[in-house]
Amino acid sequence: MQDGAPDGGHDGTSSFRLFGAAATTPVADALTDDAAWARAMLAFEGALARAAGEVGLVDAAAATVVAEVCAKAGQDVRAHLDLAALATGTATQATPVVDLVRQLRALVPADARHAVHVAATSQDVVDTAAMLVMRDCVGATYDEVAAIFEQLAGLARGHRSTAMVGRTLLQHGEPTTFGALCAVRLVAVREALAKASTLTGRPPVQLGGAVGTLAAAGTARQALVERVADLLGLSVPLTSWHPTRGPVVEIAASLGILAGELTGIAQDVVLLASTDVAEVSVATPGGSSAMPHKQNSSRAVLALACAHRVPGLVATLFAGMPGELQRAAGRWQAEAPVLVDLLRLVDATAAHVRASLDGLVVHPDRMRTAVDALLARTGGTLDTSAAEAVVDRALGGPHEEDHA
Repeated sequence: MQDGAPDGGHDGTSSFRLFGAAATTPVADALTDDAAWARAMLAFEGALARAAGEVGLVDAAAATVVAEVCAKAGQDVRAHLDLAALATGTATQATPVVDLVRQLRALVPADARHAVHVAATSQDVVDTAAMLVMRDCVGATYDEVAAIFEQLAGLARGHRSTAMVGRTLLQHGEPTTFGALCAVRLVAVREALAKASTLTGRPPVQLGGAVGTLAAAGTARQALVERVADLLGLSVPLTSWHPTRGPVVEIAASLGILAGELTGIAQDVVLLASTDVAEVSVATPGGSSAMPHKQNSSRAVLALACAHRVPGLVATLFAGMPGELQRAAGRWQAEAPVLVDLLRLVDATAAHVRASLDGLVVHPDRMRTAVDALLARTGGTLDTSAAEAVVDRALGGPHEEDHA
């Protein structure tokens, strides 16, 4: 590669690594790159062929051949598919599926090609692939956030009675405890992740055919949808949802909420670790090119930077909801790259928050000094029982044992 030449391509690698590397993780990268989407589309085509054979739309032998070819190609996508051609197809035909079907048919023996892409349309493939990609990536993010639960729970338990000043509008309010702060954050993130996980745990399959009626499947259409959904571990929608983008947008909104709740933790770390407050210190601070004395909360800052981009992506998906008639022109086609960015940013936000909490050093003496100064000004007395009760309720919640 020549100096200055792009270092990325249609295989899903990024050409913006200088700053973009902080906005994703290797796991999220692998679960959302071109190969991952191609793998998800192949999974749909394989399930569709197998289901079509089972319900009698094509002969079972041909269906099995197609399903096996899809499975084999899915194990090593780059060895079996030309991903650059898929990307070129997207640029010229507004979908990668036309070229995907062409390539798939070339991999299948001639006498079984009639069992490829039975009764489906391009949007069925992309929409269902999106559900599979989101399910897998949110599953990986769940594991990341589970570690944050453990970190917050440990901090809440360990600092249940550690008095600190409660700040409202960044002004001293009343005394609370650091454990209560951690407990509140834990509950918020737990509830946000539970919602996102519920939505992506078994999202709806998309299989409506040309105009959403699946007419090409005849009387077997409902059986076909149900079997494809079963094979992919997806739910069965009441109708096709080609022009109604609720399933995608609802997941996106839940991810936006999760990112927002995670960012609250990062913001707390940044503020509490600031020089003038100094009630916590990060274990591995970042440096400064101009001021060697600085101890920057760099990973928390990166969490804020990642999450800062999330609301705009969610808004873009909301803006795509008015799909005209049976199939929208231009709006749903914008979803896939937006979803990739969204999934990567939410996962990166979680990774940065986890890193910022790893080995976090709490300074109870510094916290107590601020509390004593507050009480001296207000004439109050210290009673942390209410804050301790917040910790007890949070850690005693019905879902706590699932994540700790």
